[in-house]
Amino acid sequence: MLRFAKTAKEAKKIISQGKIMVDGKVRCDERFLVGLMDVVSIVDAKKFYRVLPSRKGLFLSPIKSDEASFKLYRIEDKIVVKGGHVNLDLHDGTCSMIRVNSPQSPEEDVYQTLDVLTLSVPDRELIGYTKLAAGSPAIVIGGKNIGKSGKVTTIEKKPNQKRRDLIVTLEDTNGDQFQTILDFIFILGNNAPSSSTTEAD
Repeated sequence: MLRFAKTAKEAKKIISQGKIMVDGKVRCDERFLVGLMDVVSIVDAKKFYRVLPSRKGLFLSPIKSDEASFKLYRIEDKIVVKGGHVNLDLHDGTCSMIRVNSPQSPEEDVYQTLDVLTLSVPDRELIGYTKLAAGSPAIVIGGKNIGKSGKVTTIEKKPNQKRRDLIVTLEDTNGDQFQTILDFIFILGNNAPSSSTTEAD
């Protein structure tokens, strides 16, 4: 895909030599799976990529070297655990424990489902938090508009409807608007994307 190898045999050799890193860790097994928002680094070639969605499936989008030091994680669920700390279930199946003094304090427990954490890789230290709100840049990860990116302009309010099913309107860089449901968007930053995004051909 990246034209570093012409055959599967060549690609396996490159991987087995420890040339490829995923989320800051060397991966030598060609069967290791990468998923949405994973960071793929080929350090010797100084090439870095983030896994993003497109109409044809996931693809490797080039990013700057400094962006390879962090990964974006969407919060899928949250529970308060023993001791009052908050455990967040993330989109890639991992968890992140947020230690707070009082989970009842809105100043401490600001985390909600579909918000996004920015964690360093590979040590997964919390370095940023983005709330899902109008004005935030986002990329669509499901539905007919998958792969499109834009800024959230409005979020529908319906008290008797599941939050994930609410209609969201986004506006792209050309000023064109499109809609999807809340469950299909992945926030990328507060007022500007914290990660580069490109759309696949």
